[in-house]
Amino acid sequence: MSRIKIGVVGCGAVAQVQHLPNLKHLHREYEVKVVCDLSQKAAEAVVKRFQIPHYVTDYHKLLDMDVDAVLLCHGDPKTEVALAAFDAGKHVFIEKPVCFSLQEIDLMIEAQKKSGKVGQAGYMKVHDPAFQLAKQEVDSMDNYRFVQINHLHPRNELHLNQFDVERFNDVPSDAFAPVHLARQKARYDAIGDVSPEEERAFFLLSGSMIHDIYSLRVMLGTPSEVISAEVWADGAGVCIVFAFPNGARCVATWVDLPELWDFKETLEIYGGNKRVLVSYPTGFSRGILSEVTIHGIDEGGITYTKQPTIEWESAFVRELRHFHACITEGEPCYTSIKSARKDIELIINIVKCYANRTNLKSG
Repeated sequence: MSRIKIGVVGCGAVAQVQHLPNLKHLHREYEVKVVCDLSQKAAEAVVKRFQIPHYVTDYHKLLDMDVDAVLLCHGDPKTEVALAAFDAGKHVFIEKPVCFSLQEIDLMIEAQKKSGKVGQAGYMKVHDPAFQLAKQEVDSMDNYRFVQINHLHPRNELHLNQFDVERFNDVPSDAFAPVHLARQKARYDAIGDVSPEEERAFFLLSGSMIHDIYSLRVMLGTPSEVISAEVWADGAGVCIVFAFPNGARCVATWVDLPELWDFKETLEIYGGNKRVLVSYPTGFSRGILSEVTIHGIDEGGITYTKQPTIEWESAFVRELRHFHACITEGEPCYTSIKSARKDIELIINIVKCYANRTNLKSG
């Protein structure tokens, strides 16, 4: 099996809890050659902990090294580094959110096309064995009439505290100024001048509810219309009603419940003779499986409920296996950055729907 030499940009929580342990587990597929972080202490801690040969604090130096691919899990926006990585001839895996504006994603798509390299979005939910099993069930349904998404989100720290995440304060505050300016420009390009509530909702949709948006799209296709959007609690709550071409409706809700331990994220698809429900754990967990529940009626008219056994391999590991297969075997990318454009456009339409109090049809 061909090993991919990979560099990781960003040594924060998602790298320490998920990506670096998983890359180490996938030692037959990957060789982590170098990590990069603005924090030298964080980079030093990570290379020591995961036995990685090199670290840098400037991503340009990483791109000059002998690596085939880069995994980007640093702070947003990641656009500058992604474009430079494609220009350097690297395959690129981009953690969500891929970016915020259509201008950014179009630049990425063009850069990837020019490079001829793989560009994969870090959409791990759709690589989850439970999601894929649920999709098989949904694809076998005669039709679906109603979809419901509930995403009840506690503070990430409640779950991160279960892991030894090393953090340092050795980066001068002014070092983040260019990133902050790029973030604000991307937000302006996407939705213009908006209220603080609308801005918070935009980044919430892009950074957290994006999991629900892309999962919905992969499961059923892109909604044809944003019928309504409601934002409350200074942007800490969002509720959206989508329409689908077949006339079905989806009600999707995200609520910040910071002090509650339990993380709840569900995708429920209801048809006339079958219901499929998927429940996910927080992304800051390991060894906790998603669940699928199926309600139906058999050929004899008997109502049944079943909960299939879910394979143990995590969604994070599976998406890295897929990235490897895309690079080494030419497998079509299931979560390409090109497909992420649809999610960015939908998020923009949701915010505009709320701001203008009008429904918006997808392009």
